[in-house]
Amino acid sequence: MELNKKLDKYLKLTEKAIKEVKIKVPRKVELKKVAEDFLDISKRYYEDAKYFKKKGDIINAFAAVNYAHAFLDAGARLKVFDVHNSKLFMVDEK
Repeated sequence: MELNKKLDKYLKLTEKAIKEVKIKVPRKVELKKVAEDFLDISKRYYEDAKYFKKKGDIINAFAAVNYAHAFLDAGARLKVFDVHNSKLFMVDEK
């Protein structure tokens, strides 16, 4: 089924992005907590996506993987993650 192939693609993409994330040590200490929270939430949604997929709940798996990647992109846009890969994150490559 095409939907399962797309889900697998997004799961692999998000897994790769999670592994590539490096938290920046910002000047404002409270932003480090934001970065840690964003990464933690992303990992939890990613695990939820895999759980839903295993149960055959493709709709909720898609929703969860999209939330997972959205938190990664938010961290990248806020510049609390040290990432430069525009294929994985919403960033400009240097």
